[in-house]
Amino acid sequence: MSKIQLAKRTRRTTATVASSGRPPRLQVAALCYRPTGHTFRVLLITSRDTGRWVTPKGWPMRNRTEAEAAAREAYEEAGIRGDVSTRSIGHYSYMKWLGKGRAIPCMVRVYPLRVRQVLKSYPETKQRRNKWFRPSKAARKVLEPELAALIRGFDPKGKVAAK
Repeated sequence: MSKIQLAKRTRRTTATVASSGRPPRLQVAALCYRPTGHTFRVLLITSRDTGRWVTPKGWPMRNRTEAEAAAREAYEEAGIRGDVSTRSIGHYSYMKWLGKGRAIPCMVRVYPLRVRQVLKSYPETKQRRNKWFRPSKAARKVLEPELAALIRGFDPKGKVAAK
């Protein structure tokens, strides 16, 4: 799928989520970051299906808080270990494509995770790429406008910057 096709599909996503008539399914994501001098970097990973840049995310897990589930996804999808905040910095919506033209609306709650360790081997090592970005560039790389706004507004010292 080309970047133009992905962009068109993403622009339709917000309107589709709002008008799908179905309540969105909850997912949780980790906004992985690491301090670098006076600033910080944000980790993005590629999705398995289209290769677009995303944050580690997945479904809530039984016997884990949402924040713990987000941290688990960061480990499984990116090999990240660190300290996850128990407070979400916000959420974004998107359509999860299931194949054969089927999709479900999802609302993703985002939890900041300060990275302490990056593992070389983890469950999805061979399925994804990881890359560190300045927040402004990371915001440009993701296709979901609400996620881009969360990344741009994130401040590790205060958790969320004023909009």
